[in-house]
Amino acid sequence: MRRISALCLLVYFVVIFFLVLTEAAGKYNTVAAAAPAPDSLELERVVTLEVDGPIIPVVERYLERGIRKAEREEAVCLIKLNTPGGLYNVTQKIVTRIVSAKVPVIVYVSPAGGWAASAGAFISIGSHVVVMAPGTRIGAAHPVAVGEDKQDVSMEKVTADAAAWMRSLAELRGRNVEMAEDMVTKSRSFSAAEAVKLKLADCVAADEAELCGKLAGKKVTLGDGRSVVLKLSHDRFENLQPNRVERFLAALLNPDIAYLLLTIGMAGLMVEIYHPGLVVPGVVGSISLLLGLYSMGTLDAYWGGLILIMLAFGCFVAEAFAPTHGILGTGGVIAFIFGSLLLFSQQQTGIAVSIGLIAAMSITLAGLMALLVVAVVRGQKRRVLTGMEGLIGHEGVVRIDLDPEGTIFMDGETWRATAEEGRIEKGQKVVVVEAQGLGLKVRKKS
Repeated sequence: MRRISALCLLVYFVVIFFLVLTEAAGKYNTVAAAAPAPDSLELERVVTLEVDGPIIPVVERYLERGIRKAEREEAVCLIKLNTPGGLYNVTQKIVTRIVSAKVPVIVYVSPAGGWAASAGAFISIGSHVVVMAPGTRIGAAHPVAVGEDKQDVSMEKVTADAAAWMRSLAELRGRNVEMAEDMVTKSRSFSAAEAVKLKLADCVAADEAELCGKLAGKKVTLGDGRSVVLKLSHDRFENLQPNRVERFLAALLNPDIAYLLLTIGMAGLMVEIYHPGLVVPGVVGSISLLLGLYSMGTLDAYWGGLILIMLAFGCFVAEAFAPTHGILGTGGVIAFIFGSLLLFSQQQTGIAVSIGLIAAMSITLAGLMALLVVAVVRGQKRRVLTGMEGLIGHEGVVRIDLDPEGTIFMDGETWRATAEEGRIEKGQKVVVVEAQGLGLKVRKKS
């Protein structure tokens, strides 16, 4: 039976491996086939992305996915941007991806009244085309470090680097270098009309239809030297929404959620320390604390995911030795899922683990843990087969009358025995009901 179970498990993993391999090969072929060959293109299709909030790691993941989709389908990528700013290192990754994009990337600062401040200004200036809705503004891109004096030497270095980066982006896109630099060094901000007048933006458009009309026939030069003529059709817009993983990670980065997770984590660990053996508070507290540290930005997504997966392994091992009846195993599966999502949430090469594969492996581990728990429970309920306790239920024959003590012959040996009740004469068959030291208590076989 064990060999059959092991063989079935092996076949299962082999099937999963070949399915993943086939899917990966299909993706590779798709990407390879999508590489545009002509030196000049006319694009009508548009993949639209919406960023409404701070620039955080999950936004970089979302934009990376959208740009790759646009490249694969030979479509323009339109980013509808409304942000107060965000993390400097994440902004660098986003801008680098936009600059190296194989299709035009348009930043549309919208809706009316929105803004592209700080990190949003870098993203806008680095894009191929900048369009602003009426009532929007762009700028105020001076780096800010929480808890540090702006006049500190380290902040001066960051500001100088950011200014040079902004100048470089403005030169690359043919924009107003001086005004772009002022957004960093002097924290200047410009309205939509001012941005167009100062050549920081290309045009003002109230909606997507007007955007298509004003950009019709505009020529864009990509990083590889190819030229693209924009002939955008509003009927061919495809809106790409954040997937469930991206929405989950974005929710984790909410300050309220981060604070709640840290509180639950500390409370759970305190309860486990003061009352060892409860297990549930310790497991919940450990997972919540790690997620809370990731939410606060203290723990990098890579290390957070790796620690959660290690915690899952520890829970799986402990389940085999601690009588928790599946509590540790369940916590391990939850930690494994969260760890997998965090570990592969940021991939700079565009390589990511399929959500379906994570789900399949999580279900597999859950099934294995369920089998382990069932086996442990069955083992605990099984009758003892070794030692004195293992003799209970065995049959023997009386050699010397039990009145109430005597001897019996059982399993090729002679044993001292005591009758449970009454007298049992020589030659009668008895059944062991209890082990008493080196002796046995028996009763007459019915």
